[in-house]
Amino acid sequence: MSEPIIIAREAHSISRKQIDPDALKVLYRLHQSNYIAYLVGGSVRDLLLGRRPKDFDIGTSAHPYQIKKLFRNCWIIGRRFRLAHVRFGTKTIEVATFRRPVSQEELAAAEEPQPETAMRAEGDESADRLVHRDNTFGTPEEDAFRRDFTINALFYDIATFSIIDYTGGLDDLRAGLVRCIGEPAERFQEDPVRMLRAVAMAARLGFRIDAPIDAAIARTRGEIARSAPARLIEEFYKLLRSGASEPAFRMMAERHLLEPIAHELQRNADARLWRSLATLDTYRRRFEEIPDTLTNAILLGSLLIPLGYSLRSLLPVPGADDDRRKEPRLSIGILPLARRDVERLRQILSLQQRLMDMNLSPRAKRALMHRGPFREAMTWLEIHGGAPDVVEHWRGFIEAAGAYEGEAEAADKPPRRRRRRRRRRFRSTPTS
Repeated sequence: MSEPIIIAREAHSISRKQIDPDALKVLYRLHQSNYIAYLVGGSVRDLLLGRRPKDFDIGTSAHPYQIKKLFRNCWIIGRRFRLAHVRFGTKTIEVATFRRPVSQEELAAAEEPQPETAMRAEGDESADRLVHRDNTFGTPEEDAFRRDFTINALFYDIATFSIIDYTGGLDDLRAGLVRCIGEPAERFQEDPVRMLRAVAMAARLGFRIDAPIDAAIARTRGEIARSAPARLIEEFYKLLRSGASEPAFRMMAERHLLEPIAHELQRNADARLWRSLATLDTYRRRFEEIPDTLTNAILLGSLLIPLGYSLRSLLPVPGADDDRRKEPRLSIGILPLARRDVERLRQILSLQQRLMDMNLSPRAKRALMHRGPFREAMTWLEIHGGAPDVVEHWRGFIEAAGAYEGEAEAADKPPRRRRRRRRRRFRSTPTS
């Protein structure tokens, strides 16, 4: 480890005006309480690139329960990583204590052997590298070197307003390079999801992937099947919401990263899938922030339909157990699909034919508007329908119907009754 590169305030482009005001409140209070407080990770990277960060995460020397003492609106979460979430309404600022890398000896002492690990062949070096818990606190330097990629290990110090770089992230940011901190194969065995994140970051930022990362993916891509399926499907949804899903999935297919996750997705990664994802990205890039119209059902359909799934294949299996508490049998490889998302997608697709019918009566159209999935069905039509004239027709009808219903509600309201003023009782003035 070497001395960090420190970029003074006058030599970089980050201003406090660009930082979320609630994140600044957390940074200032930690600093005023004599703790080190840095803006960390992707937010620093995005600010330096002139992009708007999605989240403002904070690293600090304060331990989780010390953070909780400073903020009444703080909750401690996590088992593998103990994190503090400071909530401001619906917004959450994540605050993490600086951590250090965990040695294999410490892991062996702290963890019970995992069943799948015990079954692996003896002598397999990757058998015990998967990190299950990591609550060993450390210094800012140690925290920087335990992060995944150099461009994610940049710190913004609220005390001096300077940028701190321990890993060469600033040079990689200028070169447009995604480079791993440490040996890529070892880092991917610790957390195989990092392979997905390397590809996703390169696609979203338009960066190159460092050659050692590609070599490590070719050797260790099978390890990704060891990750929790629920975590993998969430990573897929993040990719689909990123506005760069088409290049990201292309890069994954080129590196055969989809094979251990979803064989049918790797096998059918062709022009139909690329067109579907490209139209999804075009829609997403129209918005500064992720729109709430991009529900899991819409994202799921953007993957499933190009693979050959249809309304019929999304129906429940005849004779299947009807216990609604169980997960549906439909999945993409090892990725579990929530029953509610699959059912919602089926409803969205079933409305498409009616939405395309321009001869529906106004009454039928108004009835359709009040169906639960109508809004999502309109989003699907806009993204994948290929009929902008139909979308414009519906927009005009919705606007007119909204105005009509507003006038009707106003007309149906009973007139407000005026309160009668009570007459003051006359009191005669007593005479002396």
